[in-house]
Amino acid sequence: MKFEQLGITDAQPVSGGCIHRCYRAVRAGRAVFLKLNDARFAEAFAAEAEGLAALRAAGCTAPEPLAHGTAGDSAFLLMEFLSFSGSGDFAALGGMLAAMHRQQAQRFGWARDNFIGSTPQENAWCESWAQFWRDRRLQPQLALARRNGLALDTPNVEKLLERHEPQPSLLHGDLWSGNAGFIAGGAPVLFDPAVYYGDREADLAMTELFGGFPRAFYSAYEAAWPLPAGYAKRKHLYNLYHLLNHLNLFGGGYLRQVKATLRLLADAL
Repeated sequence: MKFEQLGITDAQPVSGGCIHRCYRAVRAGRAVFLKLNDARFAEAFAAEAEGLAALRAAGCTAPEPLAHGTAGDSAFLLMEFLSFSGSGDFAALGGMLAAMHRQQAQRFGWARDNFIGSTPQENAWCESWAQFWRDRRLQPQLALARRNGLALDTPNVEKLLERHEPQPSLLHGDLWSGNAGFIAGGAPVLFDPAVYYGDREADLAMTELFGGFPRAFYSAYEAAWPLPAGYAKRKHLYNLYHLLNHLNLFGGGYLRQVKATLRLLADAL
C-alpha cells in the first residue's frame, strides 16, 4: 500500500506494540497515528475504532479514530496522534476509570465481537455475568489451549461468581500499563481497547498484572467507587483469562503462572 492512498505524508515508523506496523504521519496538516497490517486485520481495526469511540463517548481521553478500512492488500486504522510524556497523574487515571465504569448497560457483552491482542474475543449478550465469563471468556481460551496441546485441570472455578451480581459496566477490556499513558501536563489517556459491558472488577484485576499501577491509581478509584467484598478472590479468576490468552499467543512461558492461578482459585472455592 502507498501512503498517498490514504492522503498522508511524512510517515515515520514508531513503536506501537508487537502486532501491527505503526507510523506517525501527517494528513491535511494534522499529525496522525497510522496502524497497518494485512487485509485480514480489517475487522480488528474496525473493532478498535469502535472501542476508541466508546471510550471517548464515556468521557475518557482516548485517541480520536479518523478512518479505517482496506487499501490494496493492507488494512489500516488512522487516528489522532497524541504525544505522550514519561509520567503523569495516576490518581486522575483512577478517577477517570471509575467514571467510565458508571457508563452501564442492561446486559453483559457488546454489539460485536472484537479481539484481545490478536485473539478473537466473543461478546454475544448474556443476562448472567457468571454465564458470560464462563462461556465468552474462559471456555474459548481453554478450548484454544486444548487445540494447542495443553489440557488444563479447571475445577468449577466460576463458582466464585455465585451470588456475585455486578451491574454491566463499560470496560476497557485490556487494561494493563502498556495501554494507558499521559499527555503533556499529566492528563491520562486510554488506548488499544477491547471493550464490552462487564464486571468493573475485571478491568481493575488486569491492572494488577504485569507490574501493576502505582498506589495512587487504586486509592483514587476506591475513593470514587469502592470495590465490593470478595474482589481479592475474584480478581484471580478474571486474570486467568488474560494469562490463558498469553499462554495461547506466546507459548509455555506462561504455563506456570496459569497453573499457579488455578491452584489459587481451587483453594478459594
